[in-house]
Amino acid sequence: MSHYSHVQRVRKLYKTILKLHRGLPEAMQTLGNNYLRDEFRRHKTCGSTEANVFMHEWADYAIGLAEQLGLRGPLTAKPLGKDLNADDLDKLRDEQVYQLYELMIAATGKQEGEKR
Repeated sequence: MSHYSHVQRVRKLYKTILKLHRGLPEAMQTLGNNYLRDEFRRHKTCGSTEANVFMHEWADYAIGLAEQLGLRGPLTAKPLGKDLNADDLDKLRDEQVYQLYELMIAATGKQEGEKR
């Protein structure tokens, strides 16, 4: 077991992700930082089971982002982002699907059916 308290682990993960976001294009960095702050704030008082899932998912995000940004060297960089498969989408609550839709609108600047 880690010698860090839960609060220390949360802070470390939060700061790590903020540092990783520095490698993103400016618009994506701003969007990512705002989303990160909101999600961590919203889960501040969640139960231990939800906190474990939350921390695991954000740790996976940090690892994936580090791999995509090529932090082990420029030749290891991968394209940013990853597609969600049908199983992943089925696991999302309605609120999460709506959040994902809102992120898509913010990231692309257009709504469904709109052409640019």
